[in-house]
Amino acid sequence: MSAIADPIETQDQRSTASGIQPPVPESLEELAIPPAIVEQLLLKYLYFRGELLGREMGSLLGLSFSLIDDLLETFKRQHYVGVKKSLGMGNMSGIFALTEAGRNLAREHLSNNQYAGPAPVPLYQYAEVVRRQKLADNWLSPQSLVDAFKHLVVEADVLAQIGPAVNASKSFLIYGQPGNGKTALAESLFRVNTEPIFMPYALECQGNIIQLYDPIYHQKIDDAQAEMSALSTELPYDGRWFKCRRPFIITGGELTLEMLDLSYNPHSKVYDAPFQLKANNGIYLIDDFGRQKANPAEILNRWIVPMERHIDYLSFHAGGKMTVPFEAFLIFSTNLRPDQLGDEAFLRRIQYKMFLRSPRQPEFLHIFQRFAESRKLEFTTETIDLFIQKHYLSGGKRFRRCHPRDVIMHAVDIINFESLPSVLTEDVLDRAFQSCFVENIDVND
Repeated sequence: MSAIADPIETQDQRSTASGIQPPVPESLEELAIPPAIVEQLLLKYLYFRGELLGREMGSLLGLSFSLIDDLLETFKRQHYVGVKKSLGMGNMSGIFALTEAGRNLAREHLSNNQYAGPAPVPLYQYAEVVRRQKLADNWLSPQSLVDAFKHLVVEADVLAQIGPAVNASKSFLIYGQPGNGKTALAESLFRVNTEPIFMPYALECQGNIIQLYDPIYHQKIDDAQAEMSALSTELPYDGRWFKCRRPFIITGGELTLEMLDLSYNPHSKVYDAPFQLKANNGIYLIDDFGRQKANPAEILNRWIVPMERHIDYLSFHAGGKMTVPFEAFLIFSTNLRPDQLGDEAFLRRIQYKMFLRSPRQPEFLHIFQRFAESRKLEFTTETIDLFIQKHYLSGGKRFRRCHPRDVIMHAVDIINFESLPSVLTEDVLDRAFQSCFVENIDVND
């Protein structure tokens, strides 16, 4: 019987808004990792911290104190640790420190790897939780999508194209001219209201430690129940996991194929998870697709198996592979034409495609007005209409969704520098436009 099946199925089938809640292990066996890992982490923490309360050590490992109580007793008998003082409530209230023999043993463990975080979760438990946290079929409603994009000016036909792809969580290509908001459109999907998920701080596979938690991408959710439990001996859920929003990860032209595999730190001897693993149960946006050092075919070929089978294969530096779940919604965004990326067979690998057109005049005007209002600037509709007529309709400039922001921010700079009233006048807008865009001129003039 698997350690993930037993606790989740038998311990009250704990369900939360996020689908499942990893139950608290009641024995070292239920951790499903070698007990030596827990022993080594205890010694490493004491080595780095100097001295710790017994209860603090349990908290740092994400474990109930009862799971490490016997280990501390064994360490005391072996003279690896000593109790400097106690508050009279057993090892839980004892202040522990390493003996010289304990420091020597800790150094041996640190030579193997320098990981000192919450106890890792075995890979198969993680894979099962990722599977259970997949978004249900038909999870996205049209109104939820509208609510997520209400901060932008997006017309109904654009949302109608986005909705099915997001609801299906299948690979998605957004292409179009630069400045039309492809990245902003994709980033807005992070605003879709979804249930939180649980992720482990680290994974254990074949004796290796893989760090998964990344504070840049994983937004923890404050859990009042967890905070209250810090004052008691009970944990609300397995402390090796944290509750967070579904991750949203973006990489651009800096992406290399090496970044999509395990990253080994030869100093700490610990692996860092690649972006797609950190993005599981969330969204992974590859921005500026086609601008990476690797050509588009190489990048997309890397995703063929994950996209089709929902599994990925990662390599350890000394040989061997690990099979991990791939449940990230993969989005490609590019300024290039699709035929510049690859042939028909190549593009067929991506399930959904959407050309993000340039805004029409009413949409452009709406964007302009909303951004001016957000900057608390006064304006008249006639002034903006005249600006559009002069520089776009008569001047031949194509509408782009980023232009209102760019022009208005230049206008704000002019107003601030010259201490002018916060009003968008014809003169200020003309000068802002000229400072925003280059003109086609003869350099010899």
